[in-house]
Amino acid sequence: MQERASAWSRILLVALGASGGFPITAKNRYKFLDVCCCSVSRLVSLLSLLVLYHHSAFVYELIREVTINCAERGLLLLRVRDEIQMTIAAYQTLYESSVAFGMRKALQAEEGKSNMEKRIAELEEEKRELERQVSEQKAKCEAIEKRENERQQIQEKKHAEEVQFLKRTNQQLKAVIAPLLW
Repeated sequence: MQERASAWSRILLVALGASGGFPITAKNRYKFLDVCCCSVSRLVSLLSLLVLYHHSAFVYELIREVTINCAERGLLLLRVRDEIQMTIAAYQTLYESSVAFGMRKALQAEEGKSNMEKRIAELEEEKRELERQVSEQKAKCEAIEKRENERQQIQEKKHAEEVQFLKRTNQQLKAVIAPLLW
């Protein structure tokens, strides 16, 4: 029985290596040569690898061989296979959802980036418009100051001329009134 199981496990290992699904190294060969009869843990570990690398025909054959020898062990292996498949499916679902989540976050970041770039462009345009308005207001302010300075100079000149006129008038009147008063 031991020889038959050992031979079957060697054939299985060679077939796995030939299919390219399981890398055969000295460590793997040593680890799985006597799987079928030695211990349940080695059998479960080989079953896990087979399920993981999608070799369902090998898994089916392995479970069938074990079930022929011991029905209870075969049923347990069926349960283990189903549990491994469910675990792998759960990991696959988790992986796919995490990839989808990552993609959503990347798209949100890209969308947020484009929104921010658009907002930056709007704010820069608004800044340019405000700077233009500031320069216009400064120009208006300078023009008003210039006009006001000119007006003030004109007023001062008018005032000075009026003062001079009044002084001359006053002098003339004094000259006319002075001989009459003495």
